[in-house]
Amino acid sequence: MKAIKRNKSRGFPIGANIPVVDNSGAKLVKVISVKGYKTVKRQLENAGVGDLITANVVKGKPDVKHTVVKCVVVKQKQEYKRPDGTTIKFESNGAVLIKDEKTFAPKGTIIKGPVGKEVAERFPAVARIANIIV
Repeated sequence: MKAIKRNKSRGFPIGANIPVVDNSGAKLVKVISVKGYKTVKRQLENAGVGDLITANVVKGKPDVKHTVVKCVVVKQKQEYKRPDGTTIKFESNGAVLIKDEKTFAPKGTIIKGPVGKEVAERFPAVARIANIIV
């Protein structure tokens, strides 16, 4: 996982529900924590595009439902700024389940819709199965 230097808006606090955009069997996940997020006392951690999160599967197939999984946030509705000055926002929110934490290989084989460029730089295995990189 490559570190990315940026000042971005993070759209998903702890407890937010994010739809899953791959074919892993999960439909909706709930954010539990954000990896590498530093915060002050009583402030909730927030996740944005390109962040690795720990989440609980709320809706999905019975074998995946109610399990704790690692996910990568691939798109968010709230607009954010890139280092080159452009602002970008997606039509919908989305996350992808991760199978292996060392290689960050995705659990599914297809990602529906576009994926942020930040995700492609940080997680190349996720970018390999993406249709469009924006």
